[in-house]
Amino acid sequence: MSELFRIDDLHAKPAEADTKILRGLSLTVNTGEVHAIMGPNGSGKSTLATTLLGAPEYEVTSGRIFYKGEDISLWPTEVRAKAGIFLAFQYPQEIAGVSVIQFLRQALSARKGIDLSVLELRLSIIDWMKRLGMDSSFVDRYLNEGFSGGEKKRNEIMQMAILEPELAILDETDSGLDIDALRIVAQGIREVRQDRPEIGIVLITHYQRLLDEVKPDFVHILIDGRIVKSGSIELAAELEKNGYDAYRTGA
Repeated sequence: MSELFRIDDLHAKPAEADTKILRGLSLTVNTGEVHAIMGPNGSGKSTLATTLLGAPEYEVTSGRIFYKGEDISLWPTEVRAKAGIFLAFQYPQEIAGVSVIQFLRQALSARKGIDLSVLELRLSIIDWMKRLGMDSSFVDRYLNEGFSGGEKKRNEIMQMAILEPELAILDETDSGLDIDALRIVAQGIREVRQDRPEIGIVLITHYQRLLDEVKPDFVHILIDGRIVKSGSIELAAELEKNGYDAYRTGA
């Protein structure tokens, strides 16, 4: 097991404001590990996800991000994605006029330089759609247009499976899902890990229920832009019992 991804003392703020949101966050993810980051609203969870992908909405003011031993702090979003970093969004965007299969064909070409035949890709997508309980007609629908919240989230997991990233950051993939949809999404994550055991995953969530299904190796509590406590999955149960206030002083 080798180091895949490391964040060293990361500080970040919105590009258009001076308020720091991330305040010295550090984290190391090795190949094959699943790390869950839990925190209340306003703790910096989504800022972390967006910053890790290199989005221009946030500015890193100090600290560094390493991926496979390289400092990627200044890499633009598309270079990070091509290198194998995947972000599943909390609110996946609709893209009118671009079908699911067209989007994935372009993304695969950019990510791996692979130009799969439409038939080959279609069969692969349909296989994953079946695994995720999605109707195969979705393959030709415009990306996320008219999809329910659960369908959007399942579609993100399907994209992760097809694109085969080395690091996946899943930003509140469980938000807005009922228990049945949550179990299907969790099963999809487990199957991706089974197919590719070396993948590193960072799960960003509010709730323990996804962790009960996915079973992360490590759980971290994020408060006010810092990780204040780390532990095993038992920490999530402790958090559910005690609430976030118990950790606000770093206790």
